[in-house]
Amino acid sequence: MRWKLLLIASLLATLLGAGLPLLIIFALNGPGKSPGFGGIYLLSTLLFPIAAITYASIFVYRHTARRRSLQAILAVLISIFLTLTVLLASSMLYGKSGPRFLLPAPSQRNVG
Repeated sequence: MRWKLLLIASLLATLLGAGLPLLIIFALNGPGKSPGFGGIYLLSTLLFPIAAITYASIFVYRHTARRRSLQAILAVLISIFLTLTVLLASSMLYGKSGPRFLLPAPSQRNVG
């Protein structure tokens, strides 16, 4: 197996697949605002990870001699895992910071 090719292709697919949507979202919304979910551009950013992962798997498939389908599947799985990890980490880092849950107000006692 060509581990270097597999890892490099997966990392590049992750960089392009997760980096371009994040760049588009932050460029259009600004650094302080969180993205709204109504825009068509937000839905179109899902095409970048799909295209990058597909290209990486085809690239790995075409540049290996043995066990081509196994290596292509491994490239897809590694790329998906890394892309989801990057997108989840960025949403946790740059998401809205607010209370995770609401505490009930303390009851007032009549002291008299």
